[in-house]
Amino acid sequence: MTLSEARKILGLGPDEDPRPHLAEFRAARERIAEMVRTAPNETLGDRYQQGLVEFDQALAAVREYLEALGLIAPVSAPPTPAEPPPEIPPDAAVEVVETAAPAATERSRAWLAWLLVFLTGAAGGGILYLKNEEAKETRRQIRLTLLERLGSEFVENRRWQDASAAFEEIESLAPGSEIASLGRRSIEAGMAEEQNQFVGYWTGQAIAELEAGRLDEAETSVRRVLGKFPAEKESAAILRRIAEARNSQARAAALAAARNLLDERQPERALAAARDILARSPDDADARALAEDATAWIEKTAADQAKAMSLLQQAAARGEGQFDQQALDWLREAAALAPGNPEIAARLEKMSSHTRTLRVPGDFATPAEALAAARDRDRIILTEQTWKGPLIVSAAVEIQGAGAGKTILECPAAEGSAITIGPDARGARITGITFRHEAFAATGNDRFSAALVRGGGATFTDCHFIDASGHGLAVIENGEAIARRCRFSANGWNGAAAIGEGAFLEVRDSESVENFEHGFESWNGAAVTLANNRCEANSRNGIHAENGAAAAIIEGNQLLANREFGLVLDSAGSGKVSGNTLRGNLMGGLVIRASAAAVKVTGNQSTANQGPGLVLEKGLAPEAYQENTVTTNRGPGILSGVDLSRQDGNTESKPGP
Repeated sequence: MTLSEARKILGLGPDEDPRPHLAEFRAARERIAEMVRTAPNETLGDRYQQGLVEFDQALAAVREYLEALGLIAPVSAPPTPAEPPPEIPPDAAVEVVETAAPAATERSRAWLAWLLVFLTGAAGGGILYLKNEEAKETRRQIRLTLLERLGSEFVENRRWQDASAAFEEIESLAPGSEIASLGRRSIEAGMAEEQNQFVGYWTGQAIAELEAGRLDEAETSVRRVLGKFPAEKESAAILRRIAEARNSQARAAALAAARNLLDERQPERALAAARDILARSPDDADARALAEDATAWIEKTAADQAKAMSLLQQAAARGEGQFDQQALDWLREAAALAPGNPEIAARLEKMSSHTRTLRVPGDFATPAEALAAARDRDRIILTEQTWKGPLIVSAAVEIQGAGAGKTILECPAAEGSAITIGPDARGARITGITFRHEAFAATGNDRFSAALVRGGGATFTDCHFIDASGHGLAVIENGEAIARRCRFSANGWNGAAAIGEGAFLEVRDSESVENFEHGFESWNGAAVTLANNRCEANSRNGIHAENGAAAAIIEGNQLLANREFGLVLDSAGSGKVSGNTLRGNLMGGLVIRASAAAVKVTGNQSTANQGPGLVLEKGLAPEAYQENTVTTNRGPGILSGVDLSRQDGNTESKPGP
């Protein structure tokens, strides 16, 4: 390497004395060596190593020159006292030619002085210009090396703004630089990778929270993305899904609240709530159905009120002088139809005064003591309290509670039914009481019902049958039960069941919801009349009737959102199925088997079920069922010619009472 090249690499002017800079050169050399050791990648390491080699070569060339002039001692020679070396004037412009002479002579020094004067006089301005340009170039190269290193470090640390500034400066110092171009591409790739990682994590988190129904947490996650990347499309779409889910939740809550109002016999408020939903979503089928149910309830309530007043007039016409069982029955029915009517209540109380009234507590400490002393036509009044069973009713008495949910009769699930109507109690009447088990025992087939009618006969009005280990209400051994305006819910088997030939169950104006089997069921030849009830969200069918040769009358029921079918008519010797609404059931609407061909099925609406609207077993002619409406079901409208032998899930051994 020539001395001129060495000076250029070291950033020295052609006439600049290098001796004062030797310490700086050594320090610079160590900095370059450090860059080699800490290079972020192999390419930069090789580049820095090449620079170090060139720097060492330049430094060695300068030292050899100075040693040749005797201006510095050789590296291996120990330092000895000597006269200070002659100084090179700072304004001298000397281009020193490499020489192998061991020491400077007077002649060479004179020649150098002459050359200095010549260069200074003849070309002083040009040399000074070249000196400045070389210094600028050297500084530029050093700055480029530093910026390249810094830019790479900034990219690795994802300091995009700093990295961009570094590569922009490189571009300004070296237009068209490949290093600047590669740096910008590294920034773009790094930013894209960072965005993908950030977006992928938080959108995944948002989707998981959304699917779990934690909408607030989902929105927090997605807004982290949009706060950093406002134009991110997937996150914006998730945010819209969250908004839709909120609307859906609000709608579901409003519908549930409105349905609860209907369950609580507040149809006017339920109708107002349904109309409010429809005002926001006119095509909401569930809200429309709820409005229809509430309207029907209001109309029915008006009809009940009219009927109650008619019964009151009939009872009044019989006179008041003595006990009249027919008049008492009319008044009881009138009070059940219009429970808030003070005139009916007063006349019923006066008529009941002809019978004996047993108060608990008061006359007796417990219901069991009162029943032990009771005889036919006695009235037992239970206060608002939770009473312990099991109780056995053996007389045609009236048991009157303070209202379902207020007067509660319960017993342990293993001890039997909370109340049993025995064979000698035909004509018993029970009003305003909740029957339940203390704890739910859902194992085995030997489970007791909450209430049992065993060979006797009873009418239940405004009662609840809930949380039974078995059925809510069971009728067996030729028993007869009538339930009006009752509620059957969360029972281990059916809401209510009639079992065996001679058993009869009539349920009107009631609800059977969320039971672990069917809403209502009959089998082994029992007969049923089920009218104007709502069977919803039961784990199997809304109604299952396997009546054998007995009659099945099923009219005006709402069979909604059950896990299997709305209604399965397995067998019946006579009867009719009409005016029922079957909607939103998971497996389908209405199933009719050949052994129920004698039952007339007309005027039913099977809509929006997840399976077929109407299923007909082979042997049944589809044209015989054309007077039913079957629309908008996900499965076939009418599925005929089906082999249902042992396929309907209702032919297994049946649980007992």
